[in-house]
This record gives sequence, C-alpha cells and structure tokens, in this order.
Amino acid sequence: MKIAKIEPYVIVHKLDTPFYFSQWQYDTRKICIVKITLDDGTYGWGEGYGPAGVIKAGIEFFTPFLLGKDALGHEVLWQEMYRRSLDYARSGSFQAAISAIDVALWDIKGKLLDQPVSVLLGGIKNPIIAPYATGLYFTRVDNLEELLVEEALLYKSQGFKATKMKVGLGIDKDIKYVAAIRKAIGPDMRLMIDSNHAYSYREAIELARKVEKYDISWFEEPVSPEDYDGYRRLRENTSIPIAGGECEYLKFGFKRLLENECVDIAQPDICAAGGLTEAKGIATLAQAYNKDVVPHTWGTWIAISAAVHFVGNLDKNPGRMYNDLPTMELDRTENALRDEVTKSEIIVKKGLLHVPSGPGLGVEVDIDALEKYLDKETHTDESTFKIRA
Repeated sequence: MKIAKIEPYVIVHKLDTPFYFSQWQYDTRKICIVKITLDDGTYGWGEGYGPAGVIKAGIEFFTPFLLGKDALGHEVLWQEMYRRSLDYARSGSFQAAISAIDVALWDIKGKLLDQPVSVLLGGIKNPIIAPYATGLYFTRVDNLEELLVEEALLYKSQGFKATKMKVGLGIDKDIKYVAAIRKAIGPDMRLMIDSNHAYSYREAIELARKVEKYDISWFEEPVSPEDYDGYRRLRENTSIPIAGGECEYLKFGFKRLLENECVDIAQPDICAAGGLTEAKGIATLAQAYNKDVVPHTWGTWIAISAAVHFVGNLDKNPGRMYNDLPTMELDRTENALRDEVTKSEIIVKKGLLHVPSGPGLGVEVDIDALEKYLDKETHTDESTFKIRA
C-alpha cells in the first residue's frame, strides 16, 4: 500500500459560450486533477481548485516527500505536506495542491477498505442531498434578463428547490435581475445571491436592504474576503444570512472568519481549503461556533463527489431545501471537463442526488477524454501526451 506514482494533469476546454460575473469573464475552463497509484496498482483521483498550472507545480513539489509512503496514513502525509509548505505557503495554491493529493488518498482509502468515503468520514447521515443549482451568470447579450429568467425556470423544471444567481454589476441592475427571477420562480423556490466580493460594505448593505423583500436565503461573498469587519457589520445590519469562505484556507483561515462573527454559513472549498482531511476539522470548528457549513464546489465530478461524501456525513447543514434534506452547491454551467473527462456514480434526478455507496469517491476518469483535453502548454514532455490507464 505504498505510493508508487503521483501524476498531475492540467486539462483545458475553450467554452462555446463565454460567461462573466462581477470580477472577470470565463472563456476557458482549466483544471488540475491528479492520479495517485500504489505499488499494488490501486489508484485514486483528486482535484485542486485554483490556477491549474500552479497547483500542478505544487503537486510536483510535494511528490518526492510522499513516494514510498503508506497511503493509508493520509493524515500523517497531510501533516508532512503542511510542514513542508508552512514557511511560504500558509494559504493559496499550495494548499489546493495538498487538497488534490488528500482527496485522491481518500479515494484510495475507500477502495482499499471497500467503503464509500462518506462512511470512512464517520458514516452516512444524509443519504439524499437537495443541491442548489449554481448558474445565472451574465452573458453579453441585449436580452440578458430574459435569458436569466429562462435559465432559472429551467432549474425549477428540473426539480431544483433552490438556485443561486450572480450579482455585482451595480445595485440597480442587481435589483432588477433579482426581482425578475423571484417573480418567475415564485415564492416556493429558494434564491441566493453571490457578488464574488464585488462590493464595499456601504454598497453591500444598500443592496442587501433593497433585496430583503425578495426572500433571499443568503448573500454570498458580499465584500472582500479580507474585510472581516465589513462581513461582521453586514451581518448585524441585514436580515439576510451571510455566507462566505471559498477564499479561506485551512482551519486557521476559518477560525479568523468565525471568531470575527463574519458569516452564518461557512463555505470551504474541499479542493482548496485542505482536502477532506481538513474539511472535517473545519466542520467541527464551525459546529463549535454554532455556524453551518455548505461547501463551495466548482470543477469536475471529482470535486463534486468529494463534496457529496462530505455533506453526506455532516451533522448540521443549513437551509434544508426540501423535506429537511441537506444542501450543497451543484454547478450547472457548461463544463466539458466535468461531463466528458470524469464519470460519477452520482445521479441527479428531480433536483436530488444520492450519496454513492460504492468504494472510494465513486468517480472515474475517461482516459481518452483526458488525452483530448490535456493542456499541451503545461505538459511539454511529449511522453505525457499518451496516458496509460
């Protein structure tokens, strides 16, 4: 059960339809995934959230310290990586590299012990999850409001009981689009807004007060992740619950967020904040502060599956969306890297998903699709263009 090989891959896809939000435009998806193989041939897949090339470099940095080590000692390996990077990478992309490796090791552990990751995390408390549909980004068209309404109604027709939309284009535009979507989906479907830290405190509180009447379930990343005081004051001055944390790393980052009373809902990204090993600790920390946890999720089915197993084990989860079921984020935007490269046991049906019961994460990679989307600029060695399963 020794680690024999660690192989990071950067995959890339040019989007058919670019979209944007308050910060910048997406016209390309680029993701780093990693395959860890043991000396007996057992392997697992992980994923990092953030700049893919930098995460790949981070994985390559950690690789010499992990080869030949016992894969089941993943917490010991996590501490080894953390100590190796502590002097110069207490947060950021190196932590995403640790996260990718950690997720792959949990996948391996589940396969070796013939158990789903959720069971290894402590048991399946929530076998069924009611995710919220993340989408409603902006496109550069004249009839944006019409398209946003159509998209929201699509999610409702698919059975989703909640959806999250982007704001951050300016308070007047935000109010206009929020009002249109709320009118379209009616009062029974929950609606969240996310500005991706577009606003100052003054702007965020103005927007919050003006959209309170539209029954907003939470306001996500309203201000800069560095503005802990702004987060705290916003919570004190609006009835809308405040969510954030996708820009925090490790339990230490979430300790700052929680002890400053910044959020009602903590949102660690498992593939950035330290992997499943650290996410478990973050959830315990949040429970100590009487806060809820809904993981931020963005990427392939590897990242989504990690979040599903994590939520399946959570003791507490806010915004019980439907029949007292827990929730999590489910990105619905265009993503060939998710839909072609990775395959999951997870079935999304009528707005619900079931925690997989097979060993590991329950996710696999299509090697042909991986080769198709491999980023040739990152993988300059011609021998890496041909991948063996």
